[in-house]
Formats: sequence, C-alpha cells, structure tokens
Amino acid sequence: MADEVLYRMEGRTAVITLNRPDARNAVNGALATGLHESIEKFEADDEARVAILTGTGQAFCAGMDLKAFSSGEAGGVVQPKGGFAGFVTYPRTKPVIGAINGFALAGGCEIALSCDFLVAAESATFGLPEPMRGLFAAAGGVFRLPRAMFPRKALEMILTAERIDAAEAHRVGLVNHVVADGDLLAKALEIAEKIAKNAPLSIKASLELARLSQDLTEEELWKRNNHFSGTVNTSKDAMEGAMAFVEKREPVWKGE
Repeated sequence: MADEVLYRMEGRTAVITLNRPDARNAVNGALATGLHESIEKFEADDEARVAILTGTGQAFCAGMDLKAFSSGEAGGVVQPKGGFAGFVTYPRTKPVIGAINGFALAGGCEIALSCDFLVAAESATFGLPEPMRGLFAAAGGVFRLPRAMFPRKALEMILTAERIDAAEAHRVGLVNHVVADGDLLAKALEIAEKIAKNAPLSIKASLELARLSQDLTEEELWKRNNHFSGTVNTSKDAMEGAMAFVEKREPVWKGE
C-alpha cells in the first residue's frame, strides 16, 4: 500500500489516514490508489467492523491536487471502482466515520460527505470552492451536501463557494460531534467501538436501508425492510443475541 495512505487496526476499527501533509492531503493518483486499496482491505477483513477516515497534519483533505491537474499528472485521481479518490462511489457495506481535522474543501469535502457520519475537530472547515476556479464539484458534493444539512444553507454554500467552520457545520447538521483538536481520534474511536460491539449482519442491513431512505418510495423501502427483517432476525447472530441476554453475558457474533 502506498505511503500516501496509512492503514492500521485499533481493536475492531480500521484507522485510515490520508498522508500527504505537505500538500494538505490533496488527492493525486497515488493517494487515490492508496485510499482505494485501504477500503478494499477494510471491506475484505471480517475482523474490521468499522473504519475511521482522517488526515495527517493540518488538513483532512484540500481536494484534488490542482498542481498535478494543471501539469497533466492527475492520472488515477478517479478510480474505476470508487470514483474520485477511489472512495466517493465505492460500494461499501460497512460504516466509515469521517474524523475531520482542519480543511475539508472541494474534493476533500466530497470525501467527507461520502462517509456515513462525521466527527469534527474545532479547527475543521468545510466548503465547495470549485466555482471560484471555474470548476464543478463533480464528486457528489452538489447533491450530497443538501442531503446532509439544511438544504437552503447548503445551496448558499454551493453558489457562494463560502466555507463554514466546525461549529456552524454542527449547527446545520453536517457533523455529529465537534471536539477539541487533540480529542478528535479518541472521540471517533469511542463511537466506532460502540458500533463494533453490535451484530455485523444487523449493522450491514441497517446501513444499507438507511442509505436508501431518501432514494426509494415508501413501498420499495418496506419491501427492503421486510427482506432484511426476514434474513437478520432469523440469523444465528439473532439467536446468539437472545441467548447472551438470557445468560447475562456479552454476545459473540459470527456474522451468520
């Protein structure tokens, strides 16, 4: 795996770190390849129940590396599987928490929006400044931002290219928690461990249906809901959860 992205395990949580601090973790081909490989590794590891995505240094991600783009060296920024940065359209089945330190701008904001929810350091800043450079936020930001926060505020951000800080991002519903910079990873790990304690089949099904909640009709959602109810609630893990409750012990999930 490329040095541009670091991967390590903390218990049942994969910590994935964008690692181009001198470039504010801007996305070039190497970083996109490394992030794609990290997500592939995370998805394939049954012991990894949840991931945290964060950045090294003073920024989460400042977006696409415009120097590489302008010099024609941006090959690989969009991956065949995963799209921009190998991440924004990756068909994940497990939750990823964005731990946002410093700038999350342009493509960096779109990477953050691709996470399932966000914890932000007080220093975090969010924005889609593409119109200031004659560009279009093509990695999902234009439609994901209005879904993630107050729609009218999102539209204002998109059209003015203005940034918001962590406190405002929390107020408008973009981020779940704001913590001191030094507490960011600890808070994300705390939440990740709560998720990891739960049954993986239930988490997978719940995540999939929740993601579809704004895209499908009520009828279609009920069909999916009933399918998941039938498969999850009759699983071996469902029986294990009931037995563990009766026996007053922690359940041992098998993902079956």
